[in-house]
Amino acid sequence: MKPRRHNVSDDVFAALAAGRGGAAAVRRLAAVERSKHLLLLRGLVESAATTGHPAAGRTADAYDRLAALQDDAPDAVEAVVCYPAVGAWLRSTLLALGSDPEQARPDQLAAVTAAAAIRARAQLSIEVRTSSGALFLPSLGEVRVPGGTATVRSTAGGAEVVSGSARVVIPDDRSQDVPGWRGLRRLTAYADGKALDLVLDDVDPYRMPADVAGRLPEAELRSWRSALQEAWGILTAHHPSTAAEIQVAHRVLTPLRRPPRGQVSGTASETFGTVGMSPPSDGLTLAATLAHEVQHAKLGALSDIVRLLDADDGRRFYAPWREDPRPAAGLLHGAYAYLGVTAFWRHQRHHERGERGVLAHSEFARWRAGAGGAVDVLMASGLLTSAGKRFVAQMRRVLAAWQDEPVPASAQARARAEAEGHLARWRRAHGHPAFGTSRP
Repeated sequence: MKPRRHNVSDDVFAALAAGRGGAAAVRRLAAVERSKHLLLLRGLVESAATTGHPAAGRTADAYDRLAALQDDAPDAVEAVVCYPAVGAWLRSTLLALGSDPEQARPDQLAAVTAAAAIRARAQLSIEVRTSSGALFLPSLGEVRVPGGTATVRSTAGGAEVVSGSARVVIPDDRSQDVPGWRGLRRLTAYADGKALDLVLDDVDPYRMPADVAGRLPEAELRSWRSALQEAWGILTAHHPSTAAEIQVAHRVLTPLRRPPRGQVSGTASETFGTVGMSPPSDGLTLAATLAHEVQHAKLGALSDIVRLLDADDGRRFYAPWREDPRPAAGLLHGAYAYLGVTAFWRHQRHHERGERGVLAHSEFARWRAGAGGAVDVLMASGLLTSAGKRFVAQMRRVLAAWQDEPVPASAQARARAEAEGHLARWRRAHGHPAFGTSRP
C-alpha cells in the first residue's frame, strides 16, 4: 500500500481553472485522494506507536493483516481503504492521537480490515471494538450487537459477527436489512448507455461532517431514485462532460436533514467521493446540485497538491450565495462552484420552457454576475498565491465571456431582484461588505 507522488500538468490546471477538466482530470484528482488515505493510514499506525497508545499493538496487527489481504484481493482492500468515511475517520483519529490520545481509538482499524476481508470473501477472524452496541463496517453497513467488543469472522462462504451469545449473519446481499444488520443501499440511474451508481450511506458515523439525516425509509428512497433518474437524463443529454466528471467524483451520497426552506448540499475535503444533500424537489434541481458539488470536489482535491491561497488574514467577504461573511478560502470555493452552476444553466436554459425556462435564464444571469464579482474580489484581495492568481484569472476570463450573452428581460429582472434582496438582507445583518457586490 504505497502512495505516489502527484503533480498537475499546465494543461490540466488550465482546464480545471476554466471549470472543466473532464473525467481524466478527475481521475488524477481521485488518485491524489487515494494517496492521501494511504499516508493517513500509515501515519495512524506510526502515531499510535510513537505516542505509546495502549492499542498500538492491535492497530499494527490490523494494518499487517490488511496489507496481507492486499496481496490476494487488492480491489477489495482498495474499495474499503479509499472509502470516503474511512478518510474522515483516519483524519479524526490522527488528530485525536496528537491532542487527546485517551479519546483516540486507532484499533478501530480492525473494522477496516474486517470489511476488506468480507468483500474479498477471505478467511479472517478479528476482534473489533463496538460503540454503544454498534459496529460499523465501512462501505458495507452496521451491525448491532451487545457488549464492548465483537469478533468478525469471514470465510469464502460468508461472514458473521459474534459477541457473547449474540450472532449476526451478514447476508450475501449486503444491501438487505436482516435482524442485527443494516446494509448500505445503492441509488443507480441509467441514461444514454451510461450509469451513475452511488452508495447511499445513511449509517456510518463518519459519512460526512454535516447535519446528516438518519436511516431513509423505503418510500423516501423511491423518491430519491426518481429524482436521480431525471437528473442523470438531463446531465447525460445536455452536459456530457459534467456527467463524466460526476461519474468519477461522486461515489457515495449521504442524505442531509431537510432545512426549513430550499435545499442544502455539500462536500468535504476529508470525505472526497461523497456528496451530501437534503431531498431534492425534482430532477432538474438535483442535476444542478450535482454540477455544483462536483466543482467543490475538484477544487478540494486540487488544493491538496497546489496551494492557491496564502494564510487567512482574518478578513471576511460578501458572497452572494451565502448569508454569512466568508473567508477567502470559502469565497474561492463558492466562486468555483458557481462557475460550474453558471455553466450548467447557460446550457440548460436552451432546453427548458415555461416557468422552468424563466428559472434557467434567471439562474444563469444571477450567477454569472455573482461569480464574476467574487473572482474580482479574490483577484484584488492580495491573498492568492501565484498559482492561485493563474487559476482565478482563468475563471475570470470564462465568466467575462458570458456576461453579455442575451437573457430575456423577465429573467434578467428576476435575477436582479433576487441578487438585490440577498445583498439587502446581508447588509442588515452584517453592514456594508468590505468587497464584492455585483448586479446581474
